[in-house]
Amino acid sequence: MKIHEYQAKEILRKFKVAVPNGKVAFTPEEAVDIAQNYLGGNLWVVKAQIHAGGRGKGGGVKVAKSLDEVRSLSNEILGMNLITHQTGPEGKIVKRLLIEQGVNIEREFYVGITLDRAISKNVIMVSTEGGVEIEKVAAESPEKIIKETIEPDLGLQQFQARNLAYALGLNGLQHKNAVKFLLGLYEVYIASDCSLAEINPLVLTKEGDVIALDAKMNFDDNALYRHPDIADYRDLNEEDPLEIEASKYSLNYIKLDGNVGCMVNGAGLAMATMDIIKLAGGEPANFLDVGGGANKITVANGFKIILSDPNVKAILINIFGGIVRCDRVAQGVIDATKEINVTIPIVVRLEGTNAEEAGVLLSESGLNFEVASTLKDAAEKVTAILKN
Repeated sequence: MKIHEYQAKEILRKFKVAVPNGKVAFTPEEAVDIAQNYLGGNLWVVKAQIHAGGRGKGGGVKVAKSLDEVRSLSNEILGMNLITHQTGPEGKIVKRLLIEQGVNIEREFYVGITLDRAISKNVIMVSTEGGVEIEKVAAESPEKIIKETIEPDLGLQQFQARNLAYALGLNGLQHKNAVKFLLGLYEVYIASDCSLAEINPLVLTKEGDVIALDAKMNFDDNALYRHPDIADYRDLNEEDPLEIEASKYSLNYIKLDGNVGCMVNGAGLAMATMDIIKLAGGEPANFLDVGGGANKITVANGFKIILSDPNVKAILINIFGGIVRCDRVAQGVIDATKEINVTIPIVVRLEGTNAEEAGVLLSESGLNFEVASTLKDAAEKVTAILKN
């Protein structure tokens, strides 16, 4: 689950991790009131709140030097369709703002914490190249990203935090503040069951403070039952409507840009299916994992979600019958197809328990199924259908 910047900073404050003072506003009037009565001063930042990076480049982050500017900028940004490299060309409508105090920036850095799945350990990364896309730094100057691997039983150690602060070129009070920040950020990451904690930029102020000028946090959905306060941060306006609908049926669905609808049981098999479709020259329209117990109900709900995407021109069903028998899945596919009246071509590949019986059921159903023997065969058949 993703949350907004201002929500991430609320969590950081609870753990005494340094962030600028600020508050969320939903109207220009609220924005002016926050600047005048809550923050004070004579310099403020008006920041669009959407679940995407690159807001500054898209015109969603502006500095105001008067209350009149706070009002005019809030009017300008609220309601705008903000397009960034992460939103895609369709953009996102800005429905809330973060009004924040201005900061005397001396230098900008990057810090991020996530799981390195290759070694099954958390990794904390820092870079002197803050305020820019970290993917660009990794591609062009990988030596500027310094990493520390964190042992699960020990957590982030003082010496590791010191090493990272030294790598950023900090010393004295700056170094001390950076170490405190890094240790606090890791505490937040673990205590909140984050899958990502990213501060870009982390800034050193002219006063020597080290603070999170921006904050991005993602959370492990499977651990949200432990954090009802974080679950309450969910903003459905920022999520794809089809993904929201799929979650009602306990389906794992992510919309993509292609035209081949995918229905698979198991996340790993779903990833492999999408890869094979691309290798065959097609473009997957979605990731859809119906789980280990695929049946008529899950298949029917899967069809409804896939067919809600107007870009889908064909469907590939790839089921491995381990826990569930293939013939039962096949019958579920047949029943669901008749019930929903699916009119686009469907390629089905079933492997595992009772796969042969499943093939017979599909072939004799009288419906428009293409039965494939292998995953490669299925991908080639579905792409061939689209080409024709």
